[in-house]
This record gives sequence, structure tokens and C-alpha cells, in this order.
Amino acid sequence: MRVGEVLIGDGAPLALIAGLNVIENEKATLDAAARIKASAERVGLPLIFKASFDKANRSSVDSYRGPGLDEGLRILARVQAEHGLPLLTDVHEIEQAKPVADVVDCLQIPAFLCRQTDLLTACAATGRAIAIKKGQFVAPHDIRHAVEKVRRVPGNGDAFVTERGFAFGYNNLVVDMRGLLQMREFAPVCFDATHSAQFPGAAGQVTGGDRRYVAPLARAAVATGLDALFLEVHPDPANAPCDGPCQIDFDALDPLLQSVKSIDEILRGSDERSS
Repeated sequence: MRVGEVLIGDGAPLALIAGLNVIENEKATLDAAARIKASAERVGLPLIFKASFDKANRSSVDSYRGPGLDEGLRILARVQAEHGLPLLTDVHEIEQAKPVADVVDCLQIPAFLCRQTDLLTACAATGRAIAIKKGQFVAPHDIRHAVEKVRRVPGNGDAFVTERGFAFGYNNLVVDMRGLLQMREFAPVCFDATHSAQFPGAAGQVTGGDRRYVAPLARAAVATGLDALFLEVHPDPANAPCDGPCQIDFDALDPLLQSVKSIDEILRGSDERSS
């Protein structure tokens, strides 16, 4: 399948989906896009830029959610105009599907909403590519039903699935690497190394996490076999308004991308020699 000019799955090279957890302002978003684009180009990974205009599932009513639909789409359109990157953002409501599809190349279904049939079909009806975050409560083989909901819509842009960890008791997630292989049997698979390092609700009114696990999980997932890798980056994660504990900074981005690129090339070379 295709997101803008980036191919995902069907033997295409590993794609990178990276950006901000949430849009804070126009300048920070443009700066992030420029820095991530430069990193991806240095390493040779095709890039889809991600940023959310609204984080509707914050732990607390006092948490920052983002600039909202209109302002967020305006900023994302500016990113595309200045940097020529395909775009991905979250859609939380049926009414958002069409206006979002008018600006971005891929509509993302949040993990908590991955079973919402009307949202899935409304997004699929736009003809844009669909990224389905697998819910923390959904088994790998069961997310195929969400993919099928998208594929049954005439003119759909097809879907890929993103793993982001499974609920493991209270305030914890675990990643079952076997699930990546299971899901790859019916859809292209992306791994969200950032949200897989979350400790949901473990920091009082906000979600905790440990960014030390982002790189090891990313490397392990790519070694298992992936179509795309999802990362959230922030210039100052300690002061990020959302999910700061599990985001990486720009200094950590280049070495991580270099390592996963090398792993992907080794794995693909091994597959070619054995075929």
C-alpha cells in the first residue's frame, strides 16, 4: 500500500513514521519536520511525518490536548507545503474524516477506538490510507476484523496495523513480538516504539513511561520483521505536554535510525539469500 509516495509492505524497504506527539505551535512543528526529515535522509529511510491536532484521550481534564482541528490542519498543510512530506494524523470522530483527508495522506485510528466500525468505515470511505493502532486490549489475530472493516469499503485506501503494546496488569504494557508475525499475515505492520514504552496512568494525572526502552524495543521489532517504525520525537521530552517520559530527543534519533536501518538491511539480505 502507499502513503503519499511512501510504500508500506509488499517487500518495500522499512518506512519511518515520526514526528510530534501533539502539535504545540507552528514553529515547533515546522522545526521538528525539518530535523526529522534531515535525519531520515541521512540514513536513507522514507519518511511520513506524524503530529496530532487533538489528543482526545488524555488522562486528566487539565491535560493539554492540542490546537484543535482547524488550526492543526492548517499547520500540517504548511508542513507539507514547506517540506513535501506525506502526513499522518489521528481521527477521533466520524465528522473529522473528510476534512482531515483533504489535508493528510494517512488517517490514524487511535488504539482506544480501533473497534469503532463507523469511524473505521468513515475514514476508509475517504480513499486515504488508514493506520489502525491495535488496542492495548486486542489480541494480534483479532485486529484482522478492524482491517476487514476498512477493506470492505468501496474505494478504500487499504490499512496497516500498528502495535503499541498490550495491557499487562495495571499501569504497564508488554510487547509480544510474536504478534508482529501474526499480524503480518493479513496486513502490513508498523511498530510504535514510543507508546510501547508507556506506563499508562502511572504518573498520577498523566501517563508515565521510560524512554530507555524505546531503542531496544525498536531494534527488536525491526529484527522480527517490520514494514514501518513509528517514533515520537521532542526537542525537550522532559517538558513535553504529552507522553514526555516515553519520547526521545533529536540527539537520540540519528543513532537509532542508523541501527534499525542496518538491521532491516541485514534481515532483507538474509531473506533474499534464502529465497
